This record gives sequence, C-alpha cells and structure tokens, in this order.
Amino acid sequence: MFTFPILAVRNIIERGTIDAANNGGFRNPYYGLRPGEGEVPGVWLVGDQGVYIMSNGKLAAGERPLVLYSEQCHPNGSPDWYDYKRRHFGGDDGIEFIDAEQLIPLFDQNFRGTHLNVQLTERQVSLSLITR
Repeated sequence: MFTFPILAVRNIIERGTIDAANNGGFRNPYYGLRPGEGEVPGVWLVGDQGVYIMSNGKLAAGERPLVLYSEQCHPNGSPDWYDYKRRHFGGDDGIEFIDAEQLIPLFDQNFRGTHLNVQLTERQVSLSLITR
C-alpha cells in the first residue's frame, strides 16, 4: 500500500491539467504502445527509485513534472524503501495510470479523508481514503 496526502494529489492533478493546457495535451503513460489511452487528466503511479505519483500533462522543453513520493517509499526518507517497493510494487520499474475521474469523486465524497491509499495487485489498482 502506498499513501499520499490528498491535498498534494489534487495539486499533482491540477499541475498536469495546467501543463496540458499550455503544452498541447496529456502524455501517454504507456510509451505510445496504447495510443490515446491514459491521455486524460490523472496521475501516474511510478515505481522507479521509490514509488511516487507524478503529473501527466505534456511539458515544455526542459520542464519537469510535479512529483510526490509515497510516505512508505521515498528513497531519501525511508531506509527500507527498496524492499517495500519490491514487495508492494514489484521488482521492475513501471507505470500505472490513475484517471482523475476515479480520484476527484472519491475525494469529494469523503470530506474527512486526508490521505489516499493505493494498493496494487496483479490485476487491479485499489483506491481508498484514510483519516490521519
């Protein structure tokens, strides 16, 4: 399970939407293998050096996406991040797209939720909110 503060996730979605408006749309999270899929507002859940979400709007040359590491898997803040990533994301690097249409209603329905939990299985991505 990977945990992210909801307000920060909203900022990631907003930044992606602004980047998309300024630079011609949304990036394809599947390296062009599935054209058109995932090219809408949302976030990318990335397993790489840690696990993080990032904005998905197209970027101008030299710009970087907004990134937010999960609480459990930040390489500079979690000494066991590598083992945690392997156990809950897998050993390989990868990207899972999460559509803003799944996230925003979830956030708006639960005003007490402060953090988003993302859990991966081999077949699905599960989203839930918790209060801290």
